[in-house]
Amino acid sequence: MRKRFTTITGALALAVSVGFASTSALASGEIGEHVQNLKGNLGTYEQDVGRFTDRLDTMTAAYAENGPDAVETDQLIELWEEVKLHAAVEVTYVPVYASIWQGIYGFKEAVDNDSGIERVRAQQAALEAALWQGLGAVKMASKHQASGGSNKGQEADSGEGDPIDRIITNLEKVTVEHAEGETEEATELVHDTYMEIFEGIEGALIEQDAELVESLEKDFNVTLPQQLEKGAPVSEVTAQVDAMKEKLSRAQKLLQEAKESQGDVF
Repeated sequence: MRKRFTTITGALALAVSVGFASTSALASGEIGEHVQNLKGNLGTYEQDVGRFTDRLDTMTAAYAENGPDAVETDQLIELWEEVKLHAAVEVTYVPVYASIWQGIYGFKEAVDNDSGIERVRAQQAALEAALWQGLGAVKMASKHQASGGSNKGQEADSGEGDPIDRIITNLEKVTVEHAEGETEEATELVHDTYMEIFEGIEGALIEQDAELVESLEKDFNVTLPQQLEKGAPVSEVTAQVDAMKEKLSRAQKLLQEAKESQGDVF
């Protein structure tokens, strides 16, 4: 997973990499038995994301009103070490685990260095995106864990046909599920589609339009899941899906042009 939301200094990169080599350097306590039953603890993991976003909102508001001295940014590290989502993401999808740590330090650095409210808000958005993506990875892993890994990709798509077409088809299914009140199913389908299809074309698409990839990542991991989980009106969710379909159509065209260009070369 390539994350372009945040950049960290060499010192921070070293600190994070050292933490991964020895989890106890950053995380407190054992991983915990809850990771053996991810599905049974999804509610807790979702609450953990909510706690984080609430804390970030409070910190950003305090910074905007009173500056960096009003914000204890170390609380973010303490909170991440405390929540169960930490271990669940760590054992599920290490790249996102890294992105969350980078997001924490990116936000902390922006506040501590008094980088301005726009920078702080951008770092908050980056961290929230990483947290939602982490939750999505855990949700997908919980399904595989519950079924012994035998149904990988079964609900997201059949694995046949153009990947962009399959993504669009799944997004249309999401609007139907949402309209029928099946919020959990709709949200799972969004996460599965992202993890199991979109990430398969992400690398090639980044080479054509990195900003488009970043925009779609936010759509998949933040905007659409939040709309579903907050029970947004069907018209709002449909409008969001339509906007994503337009971006995906652009992506499909770019990938096709790149493929044809490679064919001309050879």
